[in-house]
Amino acid sequence: MHGVKRTPADLAADLRALGVRAGDVVMAHASLRAIGPVEGSADGVIDAIIEAIGPDGTLLMVVGSRDGFAWVNERPEGERPQLLAGSPPFDADTTPADPEVGVLAEVLRARPDVLVSDHPDGRFAALGAQAAEFVRDVPWHDYYGSGSPLERLVDNGGRVLRMGAAMNTVTLIHYAENLVELPDKRRVRRHHLIATPSGPRLHVVDTVDDEDGIVDYPGEDYFADILTEYLATGAASIGHVGAASAELIEARSLVTFAVGWMAERLRR
Repeated sequence: MHGVKRTPADLAADLRALGVRAGDVVMAHASLRAIGPVEGSADGVIDAIIEAIGPDGTLLMVVGSRDGFAWVNERPEGERPQLLAGSPPFDADTTPADPEVGVLAEVLRARPDVLVSDHPDGRFAALGAQAAEFVRDVPWHDYYGSGSPLERLVDNGGRVLRMGAAMNTVTLIHYAENLVELPDKRRVRRHHLIATPSGPRLHVVDTVDDEDGIVDYPGEDYFADILTEYLATGAASIGHVGAASAELIEARSLVTFAVGWMAERLRR
């Protein structure tokens, strides 16, 4: 069946069987390869989600930003302004999505009816009834924490929709990293050149470490371990979307589980 080209309506039916309902707020993570051939390709997958959640629903994805100068933030802070001088500035409206996030994120970002937030690291794209609410006035520091689109996802009763994505890709767990009370959380500072009406300006981001983890961890990836153990509780709805294994996860439930897991497993 993996070679059969499905229609967006086929995928929408799969999503409804998984538990997606009209009016839902869903944050999607997907592997197009895992889903298999779809009419319209990535746009067809997005169309299927929109069909399933209906005009009162909202689709949210993290898109990040393509940054050929990310290596600058591995250098001493005093060197960064000069290294960034003359580099292409981040523009929330035009900078492509981070390639590591996947093709679906860039296709969603580029759709004319989509709204995006204006943060170079924690940029989100939203489509649907509450799109503006999710992407406006996002925090500059700790951009996955209080006031972030992730907090808004939880507060609006949102759910995480996974369709064949890797186990370590659930961005919502970054919100739990911000919430959990641990001593000596690792933090990072990043410098970015940002496009403004008066020309590029240098800005600094201060945040809990969302790349290497808030503490050292003896396993391979605690995001994957958290999700694996959460799914083992049976709390998620399990099914298939196209050829991909899929899960529908209550955002608040996952955050509560992740905060408790981190408080116990990551505490020194």
